[in-house]
Amino acid sequence: MRASQCIVVARRSLTTSSSSSSRSVFGRQEKQPGIECHRQAASRFSSSVVSDYIAAEESLSSDAVAAELHSFDPGSSEKTKKKRRPLYVAATRQHVGKTTTSLALLSGLQKRVGKVGFMKPVGQQSLRVREDGSSQLIAVDKDAVLVKQHFNLDHLMYKHMSPVLIPKGYTKDYIDKKITQNEQRHLLRVAHQQIAAASDVVVCEGTGHVAVGSVVDASNAEVAALLGAKMVLVANGGLGNALDELELNKVFCDKFGVDIAGVIINKVLPDKYEQTKYYLTTALRERWGMDSPLLGLIPDRPFLGCPAIADMERLFAGSHLVSGQEHRYRHYTVQEINLVATSLEVFLRNIRQVDSNRTLYVSDASRSDILLGFLMEAQQRGSDWEAAMIVTGCDECPVPQHVLDMAKSSKDLPPILLAPDSTAEVMKNLHRYTPKLNFEDNHRVKTAITHYEDYIDFDLLLERLSVDDEDKSKISSS
Repeated sequence: MRASQCIVVARRSLTTSSSSSSRSVFGRQEKQPGIECHRQAASRFSSSVVSDYIAAEESLSSDAVAAELHSFDPGSSEKTKKKRRPLYVAATRQHVGKTTTSLALLSGLQKRVGKVGFMKPVGQQSLRVREDGSSQLIAVDKDAVLVKQHFNLDHLMYKHMSPVLIPKGYTKDYIDKKITQNEQRHLLRVAHQQIAAASDVVVCEGTGHVAVGSVVDASNAEVAALLGAKMVLVANGGLGNALDELELNKVFCDKFGVDIAGVIINKVLPDKYEQTKYYLTTALRERWGMDSPLLGLIPDRPFLGCPAIADMERLFAGSHLVSGQEHRYRHYTVQEINLVATSLEVFLRNIRQVDSNRTLYVSDASRSDILLGFLMEAQQRGSDWEAAMIVTGCDECPVPQHVLDMAKSSKDLPPILLAPDSTAEVMKNLHRYTPKLNFEDNHRVKTAITHYEDYIDFDLLLERLSVDDEDKSKISSS
């Protein structure tokens, strides 16, 4: 087994899996991770994989490891014959559409260059999955699972797509030096090597804004510098706030020598599209010296930010969907939420008079008459009725068993979600909640990709990812 393979194989066995880099990645030779550190980690495990990992480290000099890690050619496929730097997608803050942008980039690049690789270098929220051909469950960032399954990236392995996870307690372990910076670097670089060798271009999705992860020396800017990637910054529409946030994040990129490939602006108001495009292009050109700083300008589509019933199940811990499971990916806007605070008679009259066929009703569990009225109306309307109901406060006031039996036994009922939270908590959280894409909500994922992809300039992006003489100099010195 090659040394780099041993390092990556050990990744899931060591509790020290994490990410990082440092500015010194350019212009300074990295030191080999201490063998003693790996011995201490290995003492906590009986796996022979860890022993192979240490033996491989001992058998190679620092120069040999560095040479192997730098030996990959990310653009050496027969189809393209071009060298391209990795693309690193980072946001200016939370909830600006970074994952959606990454999915659209992957889709568009697949149609233009062949095999596309994906990495979530540093992840936080994870799922447990199995590698192909393996019975062992491993923890992988949820976005890596979404991308691999949606795009059928069979040429990649989960352990390479999600080399570093930061669970609870990781930061304290890093500060206490139970996890080292060099270990993080090896995990990231070897994983990237494997993905780049199997792909024509690599897309890396960051976590939050460019400084997220700094406490463990694994900020998006540091990791992008480590991998020699070019950065795409994603921001929300507008002028003042967008420019302020872009400037702030670019300063941090500049600190680590990260090149900006361009900017993608999301959620642009359609009636201000041309105005936003003109002023942002003009302002960024003057400040950043880029001829065409905007790679994409995406009009707002509210549906993409609407939660589905499945999102609400995750939002309200301890909730239970008693009917309409086949409609759990039906989405509702904030405007379609209706708090029931009337008599049963008024409620039924309003249901029959409402213009929309799709409404999410919220009612307290103490109002079993409202739930029964909803069930009877649903039986009359049939499967074409796209309403749903959240019943709140179910811990303090359980729904009567005969009502639950009716909901569970009836066919073609709309979704009815029982939530333990109070009505006030449910309404507050529904209005504040920003749903995230997940691999099970295929309709929303496809809609997002289709919407975003048409507004991104892929030709300009590929031109900026091409390796020139200056890039070769940077890569060779890293």
